[in-house]
Amino acid sequence: MARLPRIWEEPFKLASSIGSLLDSFDSEFGFSTGYGRTDIYEKDGELHFEIELPGLKKEDITARVEDNRLVVKGEIRRDETIDSDNYLRMERRYGRFQKSFALPEQVGDVKDLKAKFENGILKITIPLKESIRGEVIDIEIE
Repeated sequence: MARLPRIWEEPFKLASSIGSLLDSFDSEFGFSTGYGRTDIYEKDGELHFEIELPGLKKEDITARVEDNRLVVKGEIRRDETIDSDNYLRMERRYGRFQKSFALPEQVGDVKDLKAKFENGILKITIPLKESIRGEVIDIEIE
């Protein structure tokens, strides 16, 4: 079973820290980075992403792999039947969002990935290829 080397934990931790910092800002392109809290873990030779997307429908979400990154985009729409002037309090965010995750080199064929959206959670599973990383191999010297 392929296991991600510990070296991959640091980039994920760094990305999480940066993501937390950016959560309070919307980018200049109108994308929110603070939506879709994500858990990433490795299990049974696969890399798993579980992304919270409450209140969305499958049709509101796109996911793709490009340039060795998993990119998830979507849009949260406000109920247009309620006039903005009628709100006493508005805490929920609306608009487009984007999440992007660098994929480790151990990722196998992305054509074999699986995605399922259920109960507001987008689950994406990507197979990992067998790797000799992390293993000790004795080399015979002649």
